[in-house]
Amino acid sequence: MLVYFLIIVPVLVLAFFAFSYWQERKYRRKPFYKLSDVGWQRHAPPPDTDLLHSVALLGDVGAIATDGTDLVLQLAQQWQHQVGEKGTMVFLGDNLYPIGLPEAGNRHRDLAEARLNTLIESIKNYPGRGIFLGGNHDWLKGREGGYEQQLRQEQYVEEHLQQPDSYLPPKGCPGPSCLQLADNLLLVVINTQWFVQRGFKPMGSKYGCPYSDIEEFFVRLNKLLKRNSHQRILITAHHPLYSNAMHGGKFTIKQHIFPLTALHKRFLIPLPVFGSLYPFYRKMFGAYEDMSHGKYKKMRKRLVRIFHRYDNLIYVGGHDHNLQYFEVQGNHYIVSGSGSKTAFVKKGGKATFALEDLGFFVLNCYSNGQVWIECRTVSESQENGLLMFRKRI
Repeated sequence: MLVYFLIIVPVLVLAFFAFSYWQERKYRRKPFYKLSDVGWQRHAPPPDTDLLHSVALLGDVGAIATDGTDLVLQLAQQWQHQVGEKGTMVFLGDNLYPIGLPEAGNRHRDLAEARLNTLIESIKNYPGRGIFLGGNHDWLKGREGGYEQQLRQEQYVEEHLQQPDSYLPPKGCPGPSCLQLADNLLLVVINTQWFVQRGFKPMGSKYGCPYSDIEEFFVRLNKLLKRNSHQRILITAHHPLYSNAMHGGKFTIKQHIFPLTALHKRFLIPLPVFGSLYPFYRKMFGAYEDMSHGKYKKMRKRLVRIFHRYDNLIYVGGHDHNLQYFEVQGNHYIVSGSGSKTAFVKKGGKATFALEDLGFFVLNCYSNGQVWIECRTVSESQENGLLMFRKRI
C-alpha cells in the first residue's frame, strides 16, 4: 500500500504541474480581456473630438537601452509626436536598475547615469511636461542609505532637466503633490515607497515635509480628493493596489519547481513541492515589496479605504512588470510597469485586462469631456506600436 502511495502521489503532483504549465503556456504574452470587454476594438473616441490632454504612464524603465534602439522609448517618442505640447510623461519609479543612482565611483554609477541621461533627453526634446517618481530600486531597494540615494537622483534630474515639478513628491516626502494638467484633469502624486521603506525616511519640516505625523498625510489626501471631486483625478505612485502578478502573490509553475530562479534566472535546480514553500511564503507573508507584507498591506488598506469614498478615480502604479487594468467600486486601477522588463501576469480574477509585454498605458482627455485609456505595446514591424486595449472610463 505504501508503495502505491509513493508512486501515485508524485505522479498526480507531476501531472498537476504539467497541466498547469500547459495552461500557462497557452496565454503567456497573450492579452486577457474580461468577457464584457472582448469587443473593445469596436469602441473609439469620436473622430472629430479635440484632444485636451494626454498622459503617458511609463513604469519601471530602469533597464532601458541607451544607444537609441530602445523600443519603449521609440514608442514614447511616437506618442510625443502625436500629442505635442498637450502631453505629460510620467515615469512611475524604478527609473534606474538595480540600485538607483549611486555616488560617483560606484561600479553601477556610469550605467545608471547613462540611463538617466537618456530619460532626461527624451523629455528635454519634447514641448510637453515630464515628471519622475521614486520606486523601491531608486531608494536602494528599501535598504539603509535609500533616502540619500533617492535625493541624489532627484537632484540630478532637477539640475539637468531644468523644469519645475520634475520630481514628485519633492525631498522624499510622502506627498501628496498635485498639478493641474488641464481643465478638469488633476494629477496627484504619492510616494508609496515611503510607507514600505526599511531605512530612514523623512518626516517633518526639518526635512522639507509639511507635517510631522503620517496620519496628516491621509487627512490631506482625503481633503484633496473631496475638494476636487468635481473633476477627473489621476493618482500616480509606484506600488499598485491591485495586481495579478508576483507582487500580488501570483506565481508561475516554473517558480514553484525552480524557486532558486528568484535569485538568478540560471539557477534551474528543480525542487518540486519543496519549491512551493517560497511562493507560498511570498503570497501569505510577503517580501518587503509584496502586497502581503505588513507595511504594504497597511498602506494599501488605508489608501483603498479613502479611494472607495469617491467615484471615477484613476490610480496608476508600476512595480509589477506587465500591463493590467482593474475596475473596482467605480474606480480604475492600472499597472503600467513594463517599461523595460516583462514578467508573468495571471489572467482572470478582478482584472479587466492583463498582458505580459513591453509597453505602457496612455490616458487621453478630450474636449467633449470623455476620458479614454489605451494600452500600447512595442512592435518591431510597426513604428507606432500596437494598440492592445482601449476603454472609455
